[in-house]
Amino acid sequence: MDYSIFRRVFKSPAVISFIIFLSVMGPGIITANVDNDAGGITTYSLAGSQFGYDLLWTFIPMIIALAVIQEMGVRMGIVSGKGLADLIREKVGIKLTFLMMIALLLANFGNVLAEFSGIAVSAGIFNVPRFIALPLAAFFVWLLVVKGTYKSVEKIFLMASALYFSYIIAGFLAQPDWGLAAQSMIMPQITLDAAYITMVIGLVGTTIAPWMMFYIQSSVVEKGISLKNLKYSKMDAVLGAIVVNIVAFFIVIACAATIHPTGIQVNNVADVSMALAPLAGQYASILFAFGFLNASLFAASILPLSTAYYVCESLGFEAGVSKSFREAPVFHGLYLGLIIAAVIIILIPSVPLLSILYLSQVANGILLPFVLILMLLIINDKKIMGEHVNTKLFNVIAVATVIIVMGLSIGLLVTTFLR
Repeated sequence: MDYSIFRRVFKSPAVISFIIFLSVMGPGIITANVDNDAGGITTYSLAGSQFGYDLLWTFIPMIIALAVIQEMGVRMGIVSGKGLADLIREKVGIKLTFLMMIALLLANFGNVLAEFSGIAVSAGIFNVPRFIALPLAAFFVWLLVVKGTYKSVEKIFLMASALYFSYIIAGFLAQPDWGLAAQSMIMPQITLDAAYITMVIGLVGTTIAPWMMFYIQSSVVEKGISLKNLKYSKMDAVLGAIVVNIVAFFIVIACAATIHPTGIQVNNVADVSMALAPLAGQYASILFAFGFLNASLFAASILPLSTAYYVCESLGFEAGVSKSFREAPVFHGLYLGLIIAAVIIILIPSVPLLSILYLSQVANGILLPFVLILMLLIINDKKIMGEHVNTKLFNVIAVATVIIVMGLSIGLLVTTFLR
């Protein structure tokens, strides 16, 4: 048998590039997909249920904004070899970095509570008591990081990212009006109704969060991606932004096609899952509930990890999934502490979870513009980035993204306080 054709194929530049991309792929796709967490899926579900196809146009600017910010994060991490918290400390000093770290720690803990709350809701859909589901989930999340290396943990996270396709299947099972969906994306019907504006702010607000910028940069640094493979890491970042918004698009589609026309009132994902069963079939309902469980468990792993990364980087402690507890005691101790505290609080029957979630949302809204501005200052510093600073065109896009995100963050804060 002549194997020369196989040798030529595997030596072709396209195949070699694809293999390199597969080896680099991970941080961008994982970080973006975690954004479809318990809060994000709830927001997308309510958007489709309440407004039908009307808000699908928002996914176009959301893809651009997320791609720009993720690309900046991987570029800074690979070029500098440092995490974002590390670079911020060097740029503005320890005092300001410490204050930001405390604020991020509090905000992220509220987000961690949301993810374990999502696990409790998912368990309820499948008739599993929360006092069984939450400890098991916490043990799994803790074991994943304590016993794993970066490579093994990343493989599991990529597998979790792939499971988001259950929402795409659920979207098709809902049999949406594709013509109306396309029309809503190309020719949006924008209104100044308060509920409409609030939902737009909520949609975009769930797409970009401060923790993402810290996690993606720390993960490319720990993965050890070299400068020569920077372009492949950029592709990973952009692909992640596209994939996560496609999944979110189908969540909105599923609810817009089924729940919105009936006028059924839904308040959370459990309501959505139950409503889908008679409207789109039992499989769509199960897939939707399964996707929510996967998203909550996935985010419950990443968010404490992101917190442990930037706290340790800010204070100069050793950090990394591949490091043992003895090598990085603060990193592993903080990760475990956040998980245990979250489970205990969620198990308390009368805990004001809604207030905690709102406060964490407010903290995210306040912090986000500051983090974005610091990112822009760092990425345009030639002492740090050398020839890899932003181009003028990219700065225009990045600054526009910052201004829009700042405006939406302010809007989110205003609407949150007015509730």
